[in-house]
Amino acid sequence: MTKIVEKNNLPRDQYEATLENESLVMKPYCACGNSLDEDYFCNKCNRHCRCNQIVCDNENTLKVVKNYIRKSSQFSAFKVKLAGQS
Repeated sequence: MTKIVEKNNLPRDQYEATLENESLVMKPYCACGNSLDEDYFCNKCNRHCRCNQIVCDNENTLKVVKNYIRKSSQFSAFKVKLAGQS
């Protein structure tokens, strides 16, 4: 029997979300951990990244992001999780 390996635990391009002065701030990162500029190009991996996951630093940030996902079509394609969870 063939064993199925889930790819969900592989590193992915992502936004790291925090709340600063009650505003949501999202910084893009490549799967390799390199911080990305506005063009989302990773100089380390030499590729354009696609951030479709948001990693929140705490529960309050997670609640804000989940609210955006529910209410805004611009956020509807994102997956969200709390930092440290797999």
